Amino acid sequence: MTNYSRLYRLGYTPWERYGKAAATSIAAVLDREEGDRSRPLGRALDLGCGRGQFTPDLARRGWEAVGIDYVPAAIEAAKSRDTAGITYLVGDVTDLRSADLGTFDFFLDIGCFQGFDSGRRSAVGRGVSALARRDATLLILAFGPSRMRSRIGGVSQAEVEEAFPQWELLTVDPAETAGLGWPMNKTEPQWYRLRHRA
Repeated sequence: MTNYSRLYRLGYTPWERYGKAAATSIAAVLDREEGDRSRPLGRALDLGCGRGQFTPDLARRGWEAVGIDYVPAAIEAAKSRDTAGITYLVGDVTDLRSADLGTFDFFLDIGCFQGFDSGRRSAVGRGVSALARRDATLLILAFGPSRMRSRIGGVSQAEVEEAFPQWELLTVDPAETAGLGWPMNKTEPQWYRLRHRA
């Protein structure tokens, strides 16, 4: 698993380029997510939010937004921005039940889930399921597996479905990652959209 605490300290955060490179793509999937919902939208949890790159957009769109990340420095940086209507917490996405977060209507995971081994992915699935309201949705951006998987992550569709057995896979769409210059671009990045069935 990547040592994000060390990378933040070194100022090496290439994953943050994704928000700029794919802003139009992210906006389109979030627009689609909100299209069938009535207002107010409800509560949204940004899993592995880092320095709050995507959480503010959820709040601007009308979600009661919560961001969670295990790196204290990242959460402090997120809190230092304009955080009106946003809650940021230091916490482990593989142990969501202990964070006492309440329940959610929407979960956003941009690049977090893909970095875990199968045991931790299952733990994320159990935690998200425990916090999900009926018919909650989950949107995951993940790169596919590669030879460098142990260092940079990646998951298959089967692994996503295995980690979320109480969820129905609604769509799998290609993710736009042009301009990032990552080797991961060649591993078929996908948006996975799931709905909680329980």
